[in-house]
Amino acid sequence: MDPVLLGLGREALLLALLVSAPPLGAALLVGLMVGVLQAATQVQDPGIGVVPRLCAVLGALAFAGPWIGARVVRFAIECMAHLPGAWP
Repeated sequence: MDPVLLGLGREALLLALLVSAPPLGAALLVGLMVGVLQAATQVQDPGIGVVPRLCAVLGALAFAGPWIGARVVRFAIECMAHLPGAWP
């Protein structure tokens, strides 16, 4: 296996983890807060937690969107730069 392709594959996996962290972290924090609030008030409607989590994820994407886009574009440019060396 070509070491360039292995390096790009590893970077792709790390990039996927890195760019998914802001929306997942926001959903986790808001989900925990809503869960504690539901437990404190004894309101157990499953639909109550969906809207705040969705808003948190959209807010996190709006806030981190430029950074996520820049990282993905930088990775695409790196892939294009390594493309000629990957073909035999």
